[in-house]
Amino acid sequence: MKLKQLLTSISYTAEQVPDLDITDLVYDSRKAVPGCAFVCLRGASVDGHRYAAMAVEKGAVAIIAEEPVAVHVPVILTENTRLALALLSAEFFGHPANDLTVIGITGTKGKTTTAFMLRSILEAAGRKTGVIGTIGVLYGDRLIQTDNTTPESYMVQKYLREMADAGCEACVMEVSSIGLKDYRVAGFTFALGLFTNFSEDHIGGVEHKDMAEYMACKSMLFRMCRTGVINIDDPNWEGIVRGHTCTLVTYGYGETADFVAHGAELVTTPNFLGVRFSVSGKRSFTADVAIPGRFNVYNALCAVAAASQLGVSDAAMQAGLRTVKVKGRMEPVAMPGDFTLLIDYAHNAVSMESMLKTLRAYHPRRLICMFGAGGNRPKVRRFEMGEASGKLADLSVITADNSRFENVCDIIEDIKTGMRKTDGEYITIPDRREAIRWCIEHAQPGDIVVLAGKGHEDYQEIQGVKHPFDERVVIREILADLKAEAGDAE
Repeated sequence: MKLKQLLTSISYTAEQVPDLDITDLVYDSRKAVPGCAFVCLRGASVDGHRYAAMAVEKGAVAIIAEEPVAVHVPVILTENTRLALALLSAEFFGHPANDLTVIGITGTKGKTTTAFMLRSILEAAGRKTGVIGTIGVLYGDRLIQTDNTTPESYMVQKYLREMADAGCEACVMEVSSIGLKDYRVAGFTFALGLFTNFSEDHIGGVEHKDMAEYMACKSMLFRMCRTGVINIDDPNWEGIVRGHTCTLVTYGYGETADFVAHGAELVTTPNFLGVRFSVSGKRSFTADVAIPGRFNVYNALCAVAAASQLGVSDAAMQAGLRTVKVKGRMEPVAMPGDFTLLIDYAHNAVSMESMLKTLRAYHPRRLICMFGAGGNRPKVRRFEMGEASGKLADLSVITADNSRFENVCDIIEDIKTGMRKTDGEYITIPDRREAIRWCIEHAQPGDIVVLAGKGHEDYQEIQGVKHPFDERVVIREILADLKAEAGDAE
């Protein structure tokens, strides 16, 4: 793309804009390539302006900056390089949001679950849909791990282009407050903006100075979308939509909402834990949601309200919610026995306690929690995890997680320190694969077994090396081994 064409998307000043071909946009000088334009971003600890010369040495032919830098290539000055990167990226990738229905979800909790519910609904309606969020970037059978819930703007545009080229009709994106603050989703208009809930989070350090700033950043989404889908049961909803420029659609348990939820009945069968609720208002039907917990009614109702704006049928909504899976979030794995096996990402005491309390409400015969703890992390986390599982699980199976540079047995001893504060039963099996096999072999009808800690991760980090370890694959291999062993014994 020509530099002059690229710059039509931003306001700038420059002594000259030569007729240059731009091969790529780069904002990390270490990744500069011949023919690229380097965008100087200011971060919490690093200022890209200091590395402009390094980018030029590597082949950058133009610099986009907020202040003059001493280099021998054209310097394009603009007021805000973060905003500029978003606008330039949209231009560079051909404005892919114009080829997709892009839905953004913001809120303190529930973004990931709601995103996957909406994706499941849209795909049940025959619309291929991608997701960008905490678990990574997902479209078709492809999953790309990412560092942030909302990636940098260049990557957002790149992934949107990949999705459009792969035949996706829609993209559901988790939009974090930091992503909004840093203009990572600038440069296009969301078809829908969804609000789940608001509570204290991300305050202090390099994130938000206070709750007012946190709310103000979240509210930005509703000046960047055509329709806002709002949880009016949340006491902060009016602050979230203050200054909005979009049409508002509401959901909640209150009869004044456009989409109203009724009831929250827990549903359990082998290999299925979920919740049933009814919808009234602008739609009227009953749905089973294949994710445990009454609180997921809000997430499901949000997805229903959003899907309704996109013309999805009741039947597709019911089918999507009945079959939804969120990778690594109380994710069920089909088993041959009359017990339920789940994979969950809970890897600290708070998330473990929440997860176990949710599962306890289903009154399992036994609640078995298999977990470990990460190495080279504060020991207090291990004590707390051991105590949480000891209090809430009928049996804890303590094993390895990402031990990193620590000895697994030392980590297990720390977990047991917390476990001993409770009356909870436990066993230790240091090898995680063997621990999973033990859980499968010893599960009884009516049990709920949860493998906690790895979730969507597909590796184990040991002594600085990441070894392939996807628990879904491991379970399939174990089941195949058990079947073969049973056949040999006959």
